[in-house]
Amino acid sequence: MEPILEGAVEVHSYLGPGDERTLADDVLDGLTRPLKELPPKHFYDARGSTLFDAICELPEYYQTRTERLILETHADDIVARTGAVELVELGSGSATKTRVLLDAMAAAGTLRRYVPVDVSATTVHAVAELFCDEYPGLSVHGVVGDFERHLSHLPPPAGPRLVPFLGGTIGNFPPGSRRRFLRGLGKVLGPGGHLLLGTDLVKDPRVIEAAYNDSAGITAQFNLNVLHVLNRELGADFDIDAFEHVAFFDRQREWIEMRLRATEPQQVHVEKLDLDVEFFAREELRTEISAKFTPDCLRADLAAAGLELVELYTDPDELFAVSLARCA
Repeated sequence: MEPILEGAVEVHSYLGPGDERTLADDVLDGLTRPLKELPPKHFYDARGSTLFDAICELPEYYQTRTERLILETHADDIVARTGAVELVELGSGSATKTRVLLDAMAAAGTLRRYVPVDVSATTVHAVAELFCDEYPGLSVHGVVGDFERHLSHLPPPAGPRLVPFLGGTIGNFPPGSRRRFLRGLGKVLGPGGHLLLGTDLVKDPRVIEAAYNDSAGITAQFNLNVLHVLNRELGADFDIDAFEHVAFFDRQREWIEMRLRATEPQQVHVEKLDLDVEFFAREELRTEISAKFTPDCLRADLAAAGLELVELYTDPDELFAVSLARCA
């Protein structure tokens, strides 16, 4: 596909008609399984994104502010260790934490190119143009695509490449998928390239569970919002008041599970799929897993993907970690 050129911004789209796995695909697959489940990406409509921004400000939700603190503390060291001249951001969103790294690269005089990757063309254009204004001379090569499937469409490295994958998003992958995805990342790092991986750490389960069961009930609203999405987008008739938010730490698997539990029997019709789904009382729909890691687990996952841990940056309370890794 021909690139869209806008000044210093070059955007390539790799999402053709029917190329992206849709909400309908995921609902048909997930609601017909023995244990009903949906992938967490469908939380993030406009209302869901607003709710998540509110979650990040909650006193119980330590992840976002702790990861940012780690980046602010160690960005100069990360840039010095990697010599990175370009930054590839997967799921660029608003790129607030990435700005910390870009500032450090600019201060070191190494910043040459920024490569935002997101399924939203609007998001890619917006963040690309924003950073072109903020960092004079910056080259931007935007990629409109799904970072799980379109990594091969990244441009060749312009020099040492830094790929941040932040926010603990890697924890949403089951172990096998996680290692497969990390292997894919290793293939696109290029010579001298590094991965910067944000992960929540295993700790007191009470601290973890409190982050997903906040006293203000905002996480519950966020979780239940996915049913609003299904009702609106697929013509489903979920009685949202007949579901409750559930989040617990699975100590054996070392991950949080978020679920929606039916408080009474319910027959749901999904009009656009011509699908009838039965929920019995207390039956649960899993909406997210969020794995927590130990340093040994991180090293093992990285090693299984052909990556070597270079440095593990963490906060004084060891709540969260940002790992710097390279090809082994």
